[in-house]
Amino acid sequence: MVSVRLPDGSQRQFDAPVTVSQVAASIGTGLAKAALAGKVDGQVVDTSFLIDHDIDLAIVTDKDADGLDVIRHSTAHLLAYAVKELFPDAQVTIGPVIENGFYYDFSYKRPFTPEDLGAIEKKMVELAKKDEPVTRKVLPRDEAVAYFKSIGEAYKAEIIESIPADQDVSLYTEGKFTDLCRGPHVPSTGKLKVFKLMKLAGAYWRGDSKNEMLQRVYGTAWAKKEEQDAYLNMLEEAEKRDHRKLGRALDLFHFQEEAPGLIFWHPKGWIVWQQVEQYMRHVYQDNGYQEVKAPQILDRSLWEKSGHWENYKDNMFTTESENRSYALKPMNCPGHVQIFRSNMHSYRELPLRYGEFGQCHRNEPSGSLHGMMRVRGFTQDDGHIFCTEDQILDECVAFTALLQKVYADFGFTDVIYKVATRPEKRVGSDEAWDRAESALIESLNRSGCEYEISPGEGAFYGPKIEYTLKDAIGRTWQCGTIQADFSMPVRLDAEYVAQDNTRKVPVMLHRAILGSFERFIGMLIENYAGALPMWLAPVQVSVLNISDAQAEYAGEIAQNLKKQGFRAQVDLRNEKITFKIREHSLQKLPYIIVVGDKERDANTVAVRARGNVDLGVMPIDALVKRLSDEVKTRA
Repeated sequence: MVSVRLPDGSQRQFDAPVTVSQVAASIGTGLAKAALAGKVDGQVVDTSFLIDHDIDLAIVTDKDADGLDVIRHSTAHLLAYAVKELFPDAQVTIGPVIENGFYYDFSYKRPFTPEDLGAIEKKMVELAKKDEPVTRKVLPRDEAVAYFKSIGEAYKAEIIESIPADQDVSLYTEGKFTDLCRGPHVPSTGKLKVFKLMKLAGAYWRGDSKNEMLQRVYGTAWAKKEEQDAYLNMLEEAEKRDHRKLGRALDLFHFQEEAPGLIFWHPKGWIVWQQVEQYMRHVYQDNGYQEVKAPQILDRSLWEKSGHWENYKDNMFTTESENRSYALKPMNCPGHVQIFRSNMHSYRELPLRYGEFGQCHRNEPSGSLHGMMRVRGFTQDDGHIFCTEDQILDECVAFTALLQKVYADFGFTDVIYKVATRPEKRVGSDEAWDRAESALIESLNRSGCEYEISPGEGAFYGPKIEYTLKDAIGRTWQCGTIQADFSMPVRLDAEYVAQDNTRKVPVMLHRAILGSFERFIGMLIENYAGALPMWLAPVQVSVLNISDAQAEYAGEIAQNLKKQGFRAQVDLRNEKITFKIREHSLQKLPYIIVVGDKERDANTVAVRARGNVDLGVMPIDALVKRLSDEVKTRA
């Protein structure tokens, strides 16, 4: 007798072992038809999985997140199947699920073309319509190696050879195509109805530049067509908002080959930077932070002592001078510890909060660089709080509230909270990690925040809360973080005088709200499609004259606005007013002021707001009040 307990608490009894699909059929034909997989005691399995003992079971359909993963994984295999049908000499390598889709890497004698991509997708549709069953079999490792070598799949054989000899491996077959995979997969190819191949790229075998360059085919797959359509529309909108294009179009910044991963800021872009920095400086001042500045280059010995050299050296830029080895700082924390320990502090001074606009450098692989979103040189709104263990909760609760306000001021109100716990490679005792993780989780409970746990995603020196923002078109961006660190203060000899007059080691909270300024500004540009809010816009007002007769009046208005703190400019060119309005509108300015003879004679202005909104004629004082209110409220 086999007992199967379902998510609603009900149980079903079977006289003999049954498959997941048979359990689904016993519940109803509709569920049997919709079943993509099963979740047995928390593990996702094929519908052919045989249940021979009492278990908890959930039937996975395309309405479940697990179901979508199974669809995408199976579609990656369908892609490989189609490639082998069209290009029999191609060799298949790996094809995992990624965010919003999948990819598969192939070795082939020539580069695939966009035309090939279209043919492959057409073949995938054809194969899916055949509704061929997807079956699983298990082979001893060496037998699987021999099989793939016999069909000329050298990469698959190499992957399997890296598996211990005493282990079995699973293979999945659909039609004439067999692939190595842990699974699970959909029961038949007919379940794969909504997919699209997106692009081609290069990728080194096993990610090593010494190996062959493979061809990577990216695709997306969804449960329903309307979901894919929404995703493709989002991508189209994201393309329009690409900060790299807008940075050029709006004359904010640029990149060039001579400085990979680094940014050339233009005057307008640097104004945006300064507005963000000045805002964050006030955040420091208003919330008990003391601004500090630590050196850019520190001796290797300090990085060894902090643990960075052992755990992070591959990402650090190094240099030498006078037989000493140095590293450009990838993080600000060791420098802040040095500032803390330069004086002996009393428990009465804690919590002690340091903040720095710290410029960091990280040796990111060239293939991972992406505009302002992934760079090699960046500035963080970095802060470190030295406190007692009893103060961690209050500090984390206060930080979450502060972060929520800052994000709201920049226009982000949808925040996702995650607690990243201890990674396999870490420093410090398990007991210290237990205390640190518990404190962070409890702080979110006290803040009333719903959160997820990200197992193993913490920093090597401590767990962290990650704060992720959702932008105007639904994309997510991980920005802020607070990390509880019991280890680095010990390693770097930080101490304070406790109430009982003994020396104790403080807890160190690493925290950032915006994270990388560069990345955050890139996010702002894309979130607002370049139309930055009034308080951030590099040029807030442009004053245009209709003819030379109003040139002096237009200049006076611009000067008046500048004296009152607005970033104003005047355009006195001898061009048609419609041309000038259009040109300044393309620069996404918050306001365009037009003056003709009537406005000059009445000491008024004609006002146009962004988006070609005609606000009519108003006195200068009314304009100034409107602009001032918008800046103050950060509307």
